[in-house]
Amino acid sequence: MVKFGYHCSHEQFKPSTLLQYAQAAYSAGFQQISCSDHFHPWSDRQGESGYAWSWLGAAMQAVPLTFGVVCAPGQRYHPAIIAQAAATLAEMFPERFWLALGSGQALNEKITGDRWPAKDKRNARLQECAEIMRALWRGETVTHYGLVRVEEAKLYTRAQVPPKIIGAAITPQTAEWLAGWADGMITISHPHDKLKEVVEAFRRGGGAGKPMYLKVQLSYAADEATALEGAYDQWRTNIFPSPVLSDLRSPQQFDAIANFVKPEKMYEYVRISPDPQQHIEWLQKDIDLGFEEITLHNVNREQQGFIEDFGEKVLPALTS
Repeated sequence: MVKFGYHCSHEQFKPSTLLQYAQAAYSAGFQQISCSDHFHPWSDRQGESGYAWSWLGAAMQAVPLTFGVVCAPGQRYHPAIIAQAAATLAEMFPERFWLALGSGQALNEKITGDRWPAKDKRNARLQECAEIMRALWRGETVTHYGLVRVEEAKLYTRAQVPPKIIGAAITPQTAEWLAGWADGMITISHPHDKLKEVVEAFRRGGGAGKPMYLKVQLSYAADEATALEGAYDQWRTNIFPSPVLSDLRSPQQFDAIANFVKPEKMYEYVRISPDPQQHIEWLQKDIDLGFEEITLHNVNREQQGFIEDFGEKVLPALTS
């Protein structure tokens, strides 16, 4: 049966506020929590960017659900450090933590001052990182000289069951590529036909039988105009093609190109509706595609009403 999660957006809210929302989501019937891992927000209007790994320890102690995070080892993070952080959470909270890995965005990763590689190099580096992390979780002493370097690293604190590594994909090409080495896939809520292409590519590449996670970007509010306004204000910087999202380097650059986005364009990228039944119909199509874990991200700033209404009206209709 599908599980529904609540997404905690560190770019939009203070960590203390997100902890309150995670607790509210648990009380409302959400079954898992995910969070982002950014150094910068996508926009100055979002205005936050707490450190995900500090927050995860507190949140997992406060809320007895499964948690996941999407991060990009290889540049801002050394894979041995992420392996250690993930192993620590997995040891404290057995089988309650999953880790999604992506190739990252310059917005966050370029802060190290290192060169920002082309996409094929970032993909190769990401796969190296996944292999290094798995070896460390097995208790091996790892020395590796490649796109990342490791010398005589060994993790002494490990979980009995290591976390799943879920590959993050936006395009069908990436979905097909990561299917061979990841334990599952996470993607975002494209229009239905495009989302189907991503699913088919993942299965074609070797992902058949592996779990698929979906992060749904939606805007729910009391009325259509408020839902659209909230999506436009908070999320118009996030709707561009993957090469743009990957290569822009500052929130100010994202804000500059987002000035050309018209409000009505948001309907192509965010599920905007004040009607719970409409969201139920959209989510049923996701379930029909085979997604087992669906995380809901209400991209506007009004979270409490969303949590309560979806807990009362949407989740029961899809999980009963």
